[in-house]
Amino acid sequence: MTSKHFIEYEHANSRVRAVYDDIMHTRQVDHVNNFWKCLAAHPDTLERTWQSLKQVMAPGALDALTKELIYVAVSVTNNCPYCIASHTAAARKAGMTDEMFGELQAVVGMASETNRLATGYRVPLDDGL
Repeated sequence: MTSKHFIEYEHANSRVRAVYDDIMHTRQVDHVNNFWKCLAAHPDTLERTWQSLKQVMAPGALDALTKELIYVAVSVTNNCPYCIASHTAAARKAGMTDEMFGELQAVVGMASETNRLATGYRVPLDDGL
């Protein structure tokens, strides 16, 4: 299933174009990906989501690669193929290697398994945690 309401740059109003321009400038790319084109049908959502994402993913205590790896891990757990692809590409751009990707997937898989086991068995917290 595909979205039928992409807003391409050339058809965007000035408000949406301003967000698109900021996305391209911030990410140092020459295009806006489909996620943002979909959100552009609702400019308030587009602006709010872009501002939040830009703030959260900005340089801080965690470096860009770590943030992208976390994003990939959560996207895998949430079963979002779009975000997996998008943030895997961003992680690669930030320096992720094939070995890192494989290790990340192993950690995601292990965490998912042990989380389900702990939940299913209703394991109580240990003292001191």
